Amino acid sequence: MTTNTNSTTNTEWTDLEAGVDRVPVEVAPPHYPGPVYPPRRHQYYGPVEPPTPFENDRFRPKKRINDPIFLILFIVQLVGMGVLSGIVLSEYIKQGGLGGGIGGDSGTNVTLNKHTAYLLLLVTLAALLLSTGYLMLVRMYTRGIMHITLVLSILLNIGVCVYYWIEKYYSGAIIFMVIALLSIFAYFGYRSRIHISALLLKTVMDIAKTWRSVYRIAFISLILQAAYSVLYTFTAVAIYEKWTPGNPSCSTGTSCSSGKVAGLIVYATFSYLWTSQVISNVVLATLAGGPFGVWAFFGITHNGMRLRHPTRDAFLRASTCSLGSIAFGSLIVTLMELVRLPLNAVRNNANADGNPAEACLACCAEFIVGCIESALQYFNRYAYIEIALYGKPYLEAAQDTWRLFRDRGVDALANDSLVGMTLTWGAYSIGLLCSLFAYLYLRCTHPAYNAGGQYTAPVMAFAFFIGAMCTLTPSSAIEAGVSTIFLKLAEDPRNMGWRAPMLERKLKEDYPEVMKDVPRT
Repeated sequence: MTTNTNSTTNTEWTDLEAGVDRVPVEVAPPHYPGPVYPPRRHQYYGPVEPPTPFENDRFRPKKRINDPIFLILFIVQLVGMGVLSGIVLSEYIKQGGLGGGIGGDSGTNVTLNKHTAYLLLLVTLAALLLSTGYLMLVRMYTRGIMHITLVLSILLNIGVCVYYWIEKYYSGAIIFMVIALLSIFAYFGYRSRIHISALLLKTVMDIAKTWRSVYRIAFISLILQAAYSVLYTFTAVAIYEKWTPGNPSCSTGTSCSSGKVAGLIVYATFSYLWTSQVISNVVLATLAGGPFGVWAFFGITHNGMRLRHPTRDAFLRASTCSLGSIAFGSLIVTLMELVRLPLNAVRNNANADGNPAEACLACCAEFIVGCIESALQYFNRYAYIEIALYGKPYLEAAQDTWRLFRDRGVDALANDSLVGMTLTWGAYSIGLLCSLFAYLYLRCTHPAYNAGGQYTAPVMAFAFFIGAMCTLTPSSAIEAGVSTIFLKLAEDPRNMGWRAPMLERKLKEDYPEVMKDVPRT
């Protein structure tokens, strides 16, 4: 150890462990003994010594594969999706399925054909552009983005409602009128809570300016999600063309049936949703265990130590040892989404048939399932952060998250945050725009396979899910930052003022029970 002494401070060079940089530490000259802290406890409940950044193997979890059964299941379904795509797409290309252009209908009039694939490809491109634009708006207008998003969703609901009234689509018009009214009432109820959520969002965007890897990870995940959406689109259309009864391919000895088509479409959709969830949650775990976790628990430096490549290390943990745990949690949400898909199709079919009672029942059921799904997604985010920071299995992470939030009372603060709701409404708005684009395309082109309108509902559902998933995947990067801040508050609310003084002052004003152990400044 080498020590340089001057009149005011000592510069101490520390020999650090592997994984951190060797940097100088400014040590103040001794002038008083200082306070004596009692021994450190597992959780912070009072004026005791705060936990170190590496407590309980934080940032350096044990190298073990967690939840291996779900890791194997995820890999098996992903390989199965690859085999299915390879079989149907090779046949699809041989039959000239990629020829032709957009518009008109030179393909089969039995089922979805190449023009539907091109339509959903355009939907994916639109979702990619809209998602990118939305993220840019979040960065440029951090404080106003919540008002913009909530107002935009209201205007979209009103616009769809008015369009359906004009088209004499009365059942759909009534449903969207109710949704528009509820969103208006919700907006006025949320306005008083926007300020603290805007501070949280601004803090997250400031962190992203320090660690540019946040934007890189977000946009890479967006491109990956868009590419997977394209694969899913062509696979779904190729399944319809290959095995739908009455298609020319059925006369070549291929066993065709509606049941086979339905089963393969359900499997392909399940694989698409599960893989999309895993992509999104790997992004969340990477950023929570990387830049956001470092900011919250470590700081730029801690006692002269600076973590090297935190984003890379967090990604390696999330995509290897913790992938089974992430797949476990993602599977639960995927099953709920899979339940919502037929309910959405039933509602759209009821709208097309002019059956308002059936449409309202399907809408209510879809709303209930959506609420359960949202609660699961909300809870899972914090479990994934525990997984990213400590390398826990999914069930252990979920139990620890529940216990920690119950003891600290941070659940009230988390429920009050509008950041996640804003991003979800943004994804909903983009999904709705994509679905509306698909609907207008079908109305304008009049494809032969949709002469009776029987494929309007599934095409709109595909378009909605593609648009929403392409937005939710990069949005998980922002949610990772907010959720990591909440977890930091739950474990140790001190030191927040050093990093975000305005946020700490607002938290002390609005949530004194959360910040009760933080001394007043």
